[in-house]
Amino acid sequence: MPEIVISTENLHKFYGSRDQKVHALKGLDISIEEGEIVGIMGPSGCGKTTLLNCLSGLDSFDEGNISIQGNTLTDLNDDQLSELRAKKMGFVFQTYNLLPVLNAVENVELPLLVSGFSGKEARSKALEQLAEVELEDWQHHLPGELSGGQRQRVTLARALVNDPAIVWADEPTGNLDSENERLIMDLLTQLNKDNNQTFVIVTHSDYVGGRTDRIIQMKDGEVA
Repeated sequence: MPEIVISTENLHKFYGSRDQKVHALKGLDISIEEGEIVGIMGPSGCGKTTLLNCLSGLDSFDEGNISIQGNTLTDLNDDQLSELRAKKMGFVFQTYNLLPVLNAVENVELPLLVSGFSGKEARSKALEQLAEVELEDWQHHLPGELSGGQRQRVTLARALVNDPAIVWADEPTGNLDSENERLIMDLLTQLNKDNNQTFVIVTHSDYVGGRTDRIIQMKDGEVA
């Protein structure tokens, strides 16, 4: 049977002060298997991005447990959590988050350099990953010289360059037209098929949702 690589137990998240507390996540119990592409969908403000941020360790939570590949997040200190993110996770954001002064290949190799790879190793892996997203001919272009679809493909290459077990994507096609949305999802599903990586995607797009293996539908901080 496939391994459970992401799970939560009675997960709660609160925002705000004691007098104006917002209950953002209300006792969530979810599990995601290795190699799944899972969409998290629901109306604005329902807790989708909050859930993604808690699962990935970018945000704290108040009650319950989260387990990522057998690691209980509350058992990890900040350094251990940072190491888990660096070695086991990749991130794709709607706003790309590319450094404007670095060209495509430099943006892609950056996580490897931070993780201690040599410049030669990092460049080789970055070029290989750009080829995976069909951008090897654009390696020397700055983000401002690329289209929105190309920039998102650079972001995807950067997320995958360290061979993560899990990729978190927050509205990865939110700024793209329908053609580039299809292209990104074609790439993502092919990479998932080739590498058996787990993808967790927050999206408003019915098209993206339809390309996932299953959908976690949320409403008012709960699984609907």
